[in-house]
Amino acid sequence: MQIVPSVAGVPIRLTDERLAHIARRHPDMDGQENRILETVAEPDYVQVGDAGTWIAVRHYASTPLTEKYCAVVYREVSPEDRFVVTAYLTRQPADWRQIRWTR
Repeated sequence: MQIVPSVAGVPIRLTDERLAHIARRHPDMDGQENRILETVAEPDYVQVGDAGTWIAVRHYASTPLTEKYCAVVYREVSPEDRFVVTAYLTRQPADWRQIRWTR
């Protein structure tokens, strides 16, 4: 398990179970643990997700596919504890979502 602070300074956990889930659902994210952690710790911006989640978004000029954005969805367990739900690469993040924080 890896833990990194969010932009709000709250620890966000990335468990082995979540990494396996991400790799199963998004094979292009297999082996991208460092990219996931970097996106959480140093996003370009954070969006409001669904059902109490947050989405950290970071642009990467080069990925295993091409130029993409990495989006990491995380959920708050308590004000002091959050965990990664999923992560994926996308050509364009959802522009209709509210931005909660930006660099």
